[in-house]
Amino acid sequence: MITVCSLARLQDTVERTGARRMITLINAGTRVDRPEIITTENHLFLAFNDITAPAEGLTPPGEAHVRDLLDFVHDWDRTTPMVIHCFAGISRSTAAAFITTCALAPTANEMVLATALRRASASATPNSRLVALADEVLGRNGRMVEAVRSIGRGADAFEGTPFSLSVAPRDPRPVPGRA
Repeated sequence: MITVCSLARLQDTVERTGARRMITLINAGTRVDRPEIITTENHLFLAFNDITAPAEGLTPPGEAHVRDLLDFVHDWDRTTPMVIHCFAGISRSTAAAFITTCALAPTANEMVLATALRRASASATPNSRLVALADEVLGRNGRMVEAVRSIGRGADAFEGTPFSLSVAPRDPRPVPGRA
């Protein structure tokens, strides 16, 4: 199970879900107090701005961020929940949750996964650049991009309400292209 939340709801969400793994997608320099129950090796911190095109003085999501995300989620044993958060719980974290569900279910239909995301969160507005980069890395041939485009922009919100998504059970077979 993946639960998505904002930075303000992080501590409560980790405690409520019993998560032991966490992904942070936030601007560099933003203070994030990692819950004590999450060990350093079970916390991925990806520092970039929530932008969809390069802008002077800001760090856009890049392929290296996506690859680090994919490595981290592929190593997850899925026996305990994982929390994914960004500042507001609306854009970067929802993109990472969608990417995670796609990566962990390589034959799943992207539209079905995007629709599940929309049902779970009215405000989810996945960062389109992050999704496009993942679509390319995962070889989804534009289907992830189209699926996110099809659900449209989420409802306006200052902060997303925490929500959860189910993930495919771990397949004991090796992941193609990974050692």
